[in-house]
Amino acid sequence: MADADTASPTRAYRIGIDVGGTFTKAVLVDNATHAVVGRYSVMTTHDHARGVAAGVVEVFRNVLAQSGVAPEEVVFLAHSTTQATNALLEGDVATVGVVGMSGANAAKLAEPQVRIEAIELAPGRMLPTSNRFLVLDSMTEAQVREAIAALKAEGARVLVASSAFGVDTTGSEELVRRLGSEADLLTSCGHEITRLYGLTVRTRTAVINASILPRMIATATMTAASVREAGIAAPLMIMRGDGGVMDIREMQRRPAMTMLSGPAASVAGALMHLRVSDGLYFEVGGTSTNIGVISNGRPTVTYARVGGHETYVSSLDVRVIGIAGGSLVRAVPGRLVDVGPRSAHIAGLPYSAFAAENDIIDPVIEPFEPKPGDGGDYVAVRVASGARFALTTTCAANVLGYAKPGDHAYGHPASARRAFAALADYLGLTVEEAATAVLDCAAGKIVPVIASLIKDYRLDPDQCLLIGEGGGAASLVPFTAERTGLKHEISKDAEVISSIGVALALVRDVIERIIPHPQPADLQAIRQEAIDAVVRLGAAAKSVDVTVEIDQQTHRVRAIAMGAAEMHVKDPGGAIPEREARSIAARSMGVPVDALRLAAETSGLRIYQTGSDDFDAVRAVDWEGALRVQRSRALVRTTKPSTAKDMLALVWKQSARTAAPGLFLIFDRHVVDLSGVENLDQALALAASELASVPAETSIALIAVPRG
Repeated sequence: MADADTASPTRAYRIGIDVGGTFTKAVLVDNATHAVVGRYSVMTTHDHARGVAAGVVEVFRNVLAQSGVAPEEVVFLAHSTTQATNALLEGDVATVGVVGMSGANAAKLAEPQVRIEAIELAPGRMLPTSNRFLVLDSMTEAQVREAIAALKAEGARVLVASSAFGVDTTGSEELVRRLGSEADLLTSCGHEITRLYGLTVRTRTAVINASILPRMIATATMTAASVREAGIAAPLMIMRGDGGVMDIREMQRRPAMTMLSGPAASVAGALMHLRVSDGLYFEVGGTSTNIGVISNGRPTVTYARVGGHETYVSSLDVRVIGIAGGSLVRAVPGRLVDVGPRSAHIAGLPYSAFAAENDIIDPVIEPFEPKPGDGGDYVAVRVASGARFALTTTCAANVLGYAKPGDHAYGHPASARRAFAALADYLGLTVEEAATAVLDCAAGKIVPVIASLIKDYRLDPDQCLLIGEGGGAASLVPFTAERTGLKHEISKDAEVISSIGVALALVRDVIERIIPHPQPADLQAIRQEAIDAVVRLGAAAKSVDVTVEIDQQTHRVRAIAMGAAEMHVKDPGGAIPEREARSIAARSMGVPVDALRLAAETSGLRIYQTGSDDFDAVRAVDWEGALRVQRSRALVRTTKPSTAKDMLALVWKQSARTAAPGLFLIFDRHVVDLSGVENLDQALALAASELASVPAETSIALIAVPRG
């Protein structure tokens, strides 16, 4: 029997840390309830001798002390980081030596593709490179050593090994890594960054990855040591730019995967804290807003561009617009000119909405120019004391009541109204008309982005929820939702949603291949490879879900695996009552509770449908109350493992129109999205893989969504 001191803790917590450009914020989250039980922030320690690691250590130590939580009660610790992105933007990178290789037959074509010249990261910021090329047919270890020595003499601090068809035969790249290690040089191999063909992009991605290895490894090593010194035994996880987390060992191998992990953290917050399955998220800051898509419970991803160059680094598909909570009003007498792009933060002005009412005395409009070259039509109010206050979208939202008590953007509506009275006189409008004009101008920049994302990702407008995150969410999202007729929700704890997202994020990895005309066996193999990859990164095998997507035009097959980290997989516990699950579904659909029927049930989810027709609105609610699937028209059927193949074929036939249907296979607590396949045989193969070890008595549900 274990001693009391070594027994598992009765309380369990997760720590999520978001390392932003200005602040490093930590939250402590109860592992069982996901409630935020502590928070702490410090200025990001860019200039500290230990870099941002110093701030990470400070916030996690303080959030524990503040909350009275012992280090051994922490079962999960993760942080996002701007370090990779900042290193590239600032040119704080190592010179990269590239060893390119190919067989003799392909040498003429391959050599220019693996020759990576200096990469411009930002105006005046370069990533320096040096190159050597070797022919595999006659390559010897002595030649490799000679090439490495020459690159090192030219200033290379890290290496890249990139071979034509290196994704198929990795031996030559691994040889360069081994010999590079003997020369005390870290090495990135093209095949470990991606298994996609496209030699130039693969090599360039490896170069970018290698250039930040020294800095990222040093920071990670210091942070990990501090975590251990603090008595936390849980693995240290790092946020990826595509919305998942990976363990620190993987980050030390592929640090480029952490690019853009800041926006990714807020998306993870929407997925796990708000339990959103479909919607558009808005991370509203003071100067800019990030807008992206969550579809089928996953963020939409693309490939990041660095200095205008394409890479194979997966990151969120985020649209950034220069309008946010602090955007300044621009006006001339009688006419509103614009809102933004400059913000009160850039201008160094306090918001009028956050001033005390007795500070806004005798306000008058004063045109000014925030920065040289901005133009002199930005306006602020000068008050009797001589102080100046900004007129912003947040102020307008307070005037009109869109910012509510409890919102981070809520200030003093009376103060905002006094300031906007001066603007109203300047424009020849009422106070309400002036505030509405400001928000209408701001929303006019957001609405086309919403329309574009709905079109690009074929979203169902009836199911589309606008999710407001960040401190400025209430300044823009409620008004925009009203203008578009879409539903909206402001994140609970919006100002620390990114830290919450880090604490609750799932382990994620993506396996990609170019496979012309993929066969069922190909899909089963890539699915298993994705599972193996995410388990290696720290996910519990039983928690992993895999989605396979096939691009018919490019022949690109992508398997996305996500699962909970091993040390914070919690027991399912008791399910919420059926009546509560029904209420959640009804509220989402906007119908009375009694208008729903329970169409299917597994050991982890309940599926509700309106009406009695086959194709009606559907909601799948898991036992913790999260909406996992929501569609306005879908077919629901139940089956067992022994009849699943025949039932899947039947619902496919009933749902297919001019395109393959959207298809979800649901069993236990798993929701398997089969919507990315091209034909029934592929769907059947993946379903067979998923159900191979499922007990015969397991209840299975199928949801089919017609397309075309």
